[in-house]
Amino acid sequence: MPVQVRTQEERSAATRLALLDATVACLAELGYAGTTSAAVAARAGLSRGAQLHHFGTRDRLVVSAVEHLAQERLRRAREQMVLLGPAGAGAGKRETALRLLAEALSGPLYAASLELWVAARAHQALRAELVPAEERVNAELAEICRTYVTEDPVEIRLTLDLLLGRGVSGLLSPHSGQRQAEALDAWARRLQGRPRG
Repeated sequence: MPVQVRTQEERSAATRLALLDATVACLAELGYAGTTSAAVAARAGLSRGAQLHHFGTRDRLVVSAVEHLAQERLRRAREQMVLLGPAGAGAGKRETALRLLAEALSGPLYAASLELWVAARAHQALRAELVPAEERVNAELAEICRTYVTEDPVEIRLTLDLLLGRGVSGLLSPHSGQRQAEALDAWARRLQGRPRG
């Protein structure tokens, strides 16, 4: 039975992924201050030198990790939305799209993201790394909203603000499924211009 040898590129990609996953876990569990190079390397089962080789600075690592997770969750949400068909075709599509976006914008991703946002307020180098990454994620979110929720630029911004706020508030006190559904359904009705009822 032949043994397949992984190429250097495959090993490098696996190392990067292990570091990104370990970083998100550290951010969510230990916060920004506790997410040290040593903590990440230990959680990933790698040397600190591997982190330095692949990412250089801790700030570049933590921003890369959060952006990686955000893009992965958005990719999965988009795959599910494509199954819905065209945005305007059929009742319930907007509500389903809002639910999928809400799921993508909650949980450990937001715990990790919040840690970085707060730290970036007083840390110029981190802010310089974080702002471009946030702009890329926000552009993707806006495009998903434009395709599946609404084409109005103001409604897109309000939708994202609503979802981001719900993701943040859900970190302290998780929203029940029914409460989440009621809020998203009410917002979908407002976007359609229908009164409550």
